[in-house]
Amino acid sequence: MENDTQLLIIDDSDNRLQDDDDLILSRQSDQEDSRQHNGSGNQTGQMMQDDEEILDTNRAINRHSGAHIDPYEHYHRFNRKEYDDFTTIDWVRDRTRYLKRHRSLKFDEKKGWWNWIVSSHDAWSGWLIVSGVGILSGLCAGLIDIGTEWMTDLRLGVCPQRFWLNKKACCWSSNLTTADNDCPEWLSWSQIFGIMSSSASIFAFEYFVYVLVSFLLGFLAAVLVRDLAPYACGSGIPEIKTILSGFVIRSYLGKWVLLIKSLTMMMVVSAGLSLGKEGPLVHVASCCGNMLCRLFPKYRQNEVKKREILSAAAAAGVSVAFGAPIGGILFSLEEVSYYFPLKTMWRSFFSALMAAIVLSYINPYGNGHLVRFEVSYDMVWHLFELIPFIVLGIFGGLYGAFFIKFNIMWSNFRKNSALKRFPVAEVVVVTVVTALLSYLNPYTKENTSSLIRHLFQQCDQSDSTPLCNYINNGTYVINTNDRANFPTLPAGPQVLRSLWLLALAMLLKAFVTIFTFGIKIPAGLFIPSMAVGACFGRILGVAMEQWYYYNPDTFFFKLACHPGRVCVQPGLYSMVGAAATLGGVTKMTVSLVVIMFELTGGLQYIVPIMFAVMTSKWVGDAFVEGGIYDGHIRLNGYPFLDSKEEVKFTANASEIMQPRKPTILVTINYNGNTVGSLLELMQECPYQGYPLVYSSESQQLIGFITRKDLKHRLDFALETNSNITVESKVYFSDKIPAQHDPSPLLLKEIVDLTPLQVTLETSFDTVLDIFRMLGTRKVLVIHKGRVMGLITKKDILRHIAASTDQDPGAIQFH
Repeated sequence: MENDTQLLIIDDSDNRLQDDDDLILSRQSDQEDSRQHNGSGNQTGQMMQDDEEILDTNRAINRHSGAHIDPYEHYHRFNRKEYDDFTTIDWVRDRTRYLKRHRSLKFDEKKGWWNWIVSSHDAWSGWLIVSGVGILSGLCAGLIDIGTEWMTDLRLGVCPQRFWLNKKACCWSSNLTTADNDCPEWLSWSQIFGIMSSSASIFAFEYFVYVLVSFLLGFLAAVLVRDLAPYACGSGIPEIKTILSGFVIRSYLGKWVLLIKSLTMMMVVSAGLSLGKEGPLVHVASCCGNMLCRLFPKYRQNEVKKREILSAAAAAGVSVAFGAPIGGILFSLEEVSYYFPLKTMWRSFFSALMAAIVLSYINPYGNGHLVRFEVSYDMVWHLFELIPFIVLGIFGGLYGAFFIKFNIMWSNFRKNSALKRFPVAEVVVVTVVTALLSYLNPYTKENTSSLIRHLFQQCDQSDSTPLCNYINNGTYVINTNDRANFPTLPAGPQVLRSLWLLALAMLLKAFVTIFTFGIKIPAGLFIPSMAVGACFGRILGVAMEQWYYYNPDTFFFKLACHPGRVCVQPGLYSMVGAAATLGGVTKMTVSLVVIMFELTGGLQYIVPIMFAVMTSKWVGDAFVEGGIYDGHIRLNGYPFLDSKEEVKFTANASEIMQPRKPTILVTINYNGNTVGSLLELMQECPYQGYPLVYSSESQQLIGFITRKDLKHRLDFALETNSNITVESKVYFSDKIPAQHDPSPLLLKEIVDLTPLQVTLETSFDTVLDIFRMLGTRKVLVIHKGRVMGLITKKDILRHIAASTDQDPGAIQFH
């Protein structure tokens, strides 16, 4: 009982946060300020009793109630959900609880071998969880990739003898080395139904089946999401980012979301919609992490520790999405994580490693490699090409700003119109329109990942596709097998026609993705954004290639290029363009560069990618602040306080605190309370918490009590102790009168005796740093020892919104 009590009483000793120096200094400073405001500080110190006095409180409760129970143990069970849905956690409080629990386990392990086993298991539980997250993420990603390939090919035909095989695997079973050749094992739908009368009838029938299969996949996915797991829609990254910042969204990382999102992700990608599965895979990995956290009390009972696992899970999700384990770690650090200590980085590394190993073993791409868009160029880039690479960066930034503005505008319209009542109908319309338009263009008809892979590749003499058909254009023929001489030929009619089709494909992808991202199905954004940039990059690359062919004497060509050899590689421009547009949309920088070179294996082209990504971010920031995920966070009103956002205005704590004069701050007096009066106070003033003061006249601060703790403690006492009634006196100290009828209720254990405090003149920058660095839910504003008001994260966000010409009312949650 003694140890259990220690776990629940807030310990205010100086060494409770011994491994977080910044937090120690901040809390000590707050305590010193509090003592200065309260004169000698003796009254506040009077409330700080040692553990023996706390145990006396337990015995006092048992003595007056006549019950032989451990009130803290029962309270802990009754209050096992520490935070309500759509509320923010208190990082300081949960961190303190974890350190107290950790010290208790370390102390108990000396008492016997069983306690040592319990302590060791608790210490290793984090590594066990991240290992499991990596393994489950790799398995889910492998199965999703295999299922997506099969469903995608289902729109074009089937393998009758082995219907479970996709086209590539089906043709391999026919002893063909590639799936591009016609093989007897694979049949189109016109062949299966015997429609061979004319090319027009074949085209019409296969067009119909293509649209029909897309419609069925999109419709079924929308119904499953609507009826079984509404949280499975969208990318998931804005919500994961918000959750990692300390926000609680119950059931968002549940088992049903994991199952439905994994299944419907395959359907919507296979339906040909302009979306990807990379962002949703981060959500899937986070669901795996959350489910495994429930198996270990160290993470199940502490929201701060749970978020360390979720940060590692996000890294594993990107690792399997792109085959980029290092990029996944940097993505978690740069883009989604709010709290990322060194220990979390090592666990993220291990989780991403395990995920990559499992995915490599499953081998969903059929090439034996983890690299998804592997490139191998027979050339190096030249210094003069930095100019077209910067052009690609400018295009990426402009496209990102265009996409963010119009997607947020359309999402806001959807949210505030009757369209939100018909999510399935919206999905069906977008799916059918996309299928109808995509089938007519060979570059949109194929899978988007296949399109990107095709555009990244360099042309050689064995490549007879229209985009690389420089030789067989009826005019130019060469007799050499030297691939280095091949790209010096002019672009023939098929190449020019392919460029026009690529331009149309780029416009279609850019336009349709605006209406696709945000509908009520799993929808990633990475692959569609990369496809737009890859199309533009390939067009620019071919243009530079032809410029070199027709004007080889241009001074920068003469300085850098050798006659008769490759000088410009269009595939490289496509790769750089893909990175630029993805950077323009997401505003990622370091992690994006690493993801791109892991994604392609093109380490030697990292400098061009860096140039384009940085240019893209600078151009995009000039038009839109923040990436697409930040835009959707603001649109949904989530209380996300960006640690990277710069504040360009000044204010004092008195200007943002609540309440403002003449409204009076609702407080709880130290004496004179009954169970009934406190219940009535919570009903009339349903705030998140109440300062505890000596009296209404003095308003001298003692501590802070959260509404949830107070309500649960009062309800628990009324339900479990027949001697406690609404007339029972409530005391926030250990000293109570000897005789009481009815029995008193002691609530000292729920009082936070050292809440963070600032003065009326404290600058807004300082208050903002307190919220960012400590993750607290509230800060009390004090003047000469008197509590004047309080500031919550919601107040901070609303003040920032009002000062930047945004809608403060959009911040809906605490």
